[in-house]
Amino acid sequence: MFYNILFNKQKPKWFIFVFDLFISFFSILLAFQLRFNFDVPERFHNNMLYVSAIAVAVRAIIFLLTKSFAGIIRYTGTKDSLRVMLSVFLGSLVFSVVNLVSYIWFDGVHIIPFSIIIIDFITCSFVLVLYRVVVKITYLEMNNPSSQKQDVVIFGAGEAGVIAKRSIDRDAGSKYRVLGFVDDDPKKVGKKIEDVKIYAGHDLNEILKTHRIAHLILSVQKIMPDRKREIIESCLKYNTKVLNVPPVTNWINGELSFKQIKKINIDDLLEREPIKLDEIKVRQDISGKVVLVTGAAGSIGSEIARQLAGFKSEKLILLDQAESHLFYLELELSQKYPDCDIAFLVGDIRNASKMKELYDKYHPSYVYHVAAYKHVPLMERNPDQAVQTNIMGTKIMADLAVQYQVQKFVMVSTDKAVNPTNVMGATKRIAEMYVRYLNASGPTLFITTRFGNVLGSNGSVITLFKKQIEKGEPLTITHPEVTRYFMTIPEACQLVLEAGAMGKGGEIFLFDMGVSVKIVDLAKKMIKLSGLTLGKDIQIVFTGLRPGEKLYEELLCMTENAAPTYHPRIMIAKDNAVIAEETKTDIENLMALAFENSTMEIVRTLKKIAPEFISQNSIYEQLDNHQS
Repeated sequence: MFYNILFNKQKPKWFIFVFDLFISFFSILLAFQLRFNFDVPERFHNNMLYVSAIAVAVRAIIFLLTKSFAGIIRYTGTKDSLRVMLSVFLGSLVFSVVNLVSYIWFDGVHIIPFSIIIIDFITCSFVLVLYRVVVKITYLEMNNPSSQKQDVVIFGAGEAGVIAKRSIDRDAGSKYRVLGFVDDDPKKVGKKIEDVKIYAGHDLNEILKTHRIAHLILSVQKIMPDRKREIIESCLKYNTKVLNVPPVTNWINGELSFKQIKKINIDDLLEREPIKLDEIKVRQDISGKVVLVTGAAGSIGSEIARQLAGFKSEKLILLDQAESHLFYLELELSQKYPDCDIAFLVGDIRNASKMKELYDKYHPSYVYHVAAYKHVPLMERNPDQAVQTNIMGTKIMADLAVQYQVQKFVMVSTDKAVNPTNVMGATKRIAEMYVRYLNASGPTLFITTRFGNVLGSNGSVITLFKKQIEKGEPLTITHPEVTRYFMTIPEACQLVLEAGAMGKGGEIFLFDMGVSVKIVDLAKKMIKLSGLTLGKDIQIVFTGLRPGEKLYEELLCMTENAAPTYHPRIMIAKDNAVIAEETKTDIENLMALAFENSTMEIVRTLKKIAPEFISQNSIYEQLDNHQS
């Protein structure tokens, strides 16, 4: 019955209002008792009742004006408590003013002794706030007993960590209890925040081992990637889910909600030290120039476009044949960079007349050539399309760059062009060779950038795994030993811009891809991060290497060696391979073959131009056997 009286959702506001007035009446009587040590003189008896009635009347008016009774008691927060205390203070202020007036008009008579006013303010505000807090705690405990709560640990005992704790405490639907804070700052270790102990960072493994920690919440806004990865790895070891407090800028109305604390994703495990881009050099190169980006609607091209839009080029031309993706990019950039002059063009780099029209109209100074077909199995089955786009399309754009005296032509290549084992890699390798050949034929500086897999790019293994996990499908991996290099889209694009700025022409720039990652390990970590159990909730299925697929990727061809640059994350491949005039003729013949649907002849010619192209797990292996 008591529970129903206090916690009935339909309880009217007047009930709280009357209860507050009852406490106010009790408070003023208690103030008199405390003032006279529970022995009120007889001369004050009548005055006490008279004063109490006036006090309750004044409090009633103040409560009605401030609406201090309107809040839902079981959800009382700091603002509700402050409103109650303000109401009590205003009432006490009215008493004080009345006292002063009576003192002046009635020859030094105080209607309410000032000591009574002070005591009443303290007792009234204390009891009004206390009963609200007690009701809230009782409600939370009855609806969400501590014994049923799961323990969480907050990493970071700073301001964001405290706010994260409070967001958990005030969330009535939360099933969690903060066991402690963990922090790497030795000055904080051993202290308490809101009665919660702060543990040392090196004690994290012991805490996870000895307690059943449901979640670790990362509240540190700026944490080194290596330390972040170490924390996540420890949590995965003990089946503790990792949540991340979003940046302050993403908080709703400046306040953090528990629902905003999101799961860590696999990108955080592969994250590395942030790249320091030489913005001054890149800005000097780009500023005032007309810049063309091909393949601008793709994952890499669109990020390059975003970064270029911030460098104030004279005009930015974004070209792609994927109209829908280009449309959404236009919406995004037009809103984010309203002052940037951007042309969004739908077109195919294989259309020579259309591309000539583009060059003739805009006369770009810089070209970032990103457009390409990149999916290995598809291109293995469609070598004619790979040749038409990756070789012929590149040749058209590069030849026009020479004709229109483009200052720099930056081509985005792939690590699959290194000692290629598939058609896609071979076509990109030949495209690299051709633009390097053109570098000596005119004023245009041709620069090639080469890197591996990009996190979150269209068709990447990470994106595939995420979709399979969401659908509850088995994670498909080609081989248990397959490894790949990974980098994020922003860092890949930053390195492309940096390489383009430092390039003097003819270089193939390699990007530091970090450590090669075993795909099966990546899959297992993604399963754990999703809160699933391998073998119980989800399976891993090995499907066998796809046509043309390697077990591991390389960054240097057999004819290359690497030299450092001033940027620690960029190297130059010293390529000794050269294109002869007869090779140029072979490329012309290859492009003609691409329109004759002569698959074997196309691949045979690819192998002739790029002799390091040795097929693996492919029908084209017979061509290698024949050559040998």
